[in-house]
Amino acid sequence: MDAALEILDPLVLDRLYAYLLPAVTTPTADGSVLGNGFDNSTSAFSKSPSQSSYGSAWPRDNILRQCASILLITQVGATLLYWVFSAFSYYFIFDRRLEYHPRFLKNQVRQEIISSMNAVPWINIMTLPFFLAEVRGKSFLYTRVDDYGWAWMAISTVLFMIWNDLMIYWIHRLEHHPSVYKYIHKPHHKWIGRRTPSVWTIFIHDGDMISGHWLEKYINSPAHHTLHHMYFTVNYGQYFTWADNYFQSHRAPRPDLDPLHDALKVMREKGLVDEKGNPIPQKNKKDE
Repeated sequence: MDAALEILDPLVLDRLYAYLLPAVTTPTADGSVLGNGFDNSTSAFSKSPSQSSYGSAWPRDNILRQCASILLITQVGATLLYWVFSAFSYYFIFDRRLEYHPRFLKNQVRQEIISSMNAVPWINIMTLPFFLAEVRGKSFLYTRVDDYGWAWMAISTVLFMIWNDLMIYWIHRLEHHPSVYKYIHKPHHKWIGRRTPSVWTIFIHDGDMISGHWLEKYINSPAHHTLHHMYFTVNYGQYFTWADNYFQSHRAPRPDLDPLHDALKVMREKGLVDEKGNPIPQKNKKDE
């Protein structure tokens, strides 16, 4: 996030805050001005408002400005991520035949969009303390590999992935606890497939239920998460299957569990596909 602010402050945010919260200037005897938004160092008083506070009452290191900037960046970023990747996934990855599944609701796509857009601000607020701590130098992030070496770079990456996957597993599992499920997580389970504001979660929600690949033993695939939405108490993991295996909540995908079978059954009843699942041209259907 600090890298994003370093780029966006001079490009956009300095002008935005100068317009919304201009620095209050005070004339001096020699005709120069002092700004209330200046740094308190002596050198700051010899600069113009645009040089010391960038023309705003909130300098770049103001905590309120940092909070506002982080929320703005995450809101715009998450919204763009959602619309771009969800649209791509919906039109090029998601099996549209699933829209005939008995559990696929009327106007479901529209409901999903509304639900996701309502969730984004709350997600941003929950991540704000972590981004703010990073921006204010309270994290262990570093930019020079030489500071700790390539070995620690590799080890810390693996440790982070394990820790991240473990935390997401238990957060997800706790969301299914009866005391909180209906208030927090139940709306998410209204659908057998949905688009969510994260690239990986978009992938595992919109992908085809392809089973039998050797990677399924290790990677939490769309097939795993499809089973989670069907059976609720299995496959809580995010990226890998090790946590589900260790805590005995893993359910391996099987071709016969694919919800596409139920969707094709409905399509056959409507005369849209034949017994093998091949589309029936509508003009041929009319001729019959």
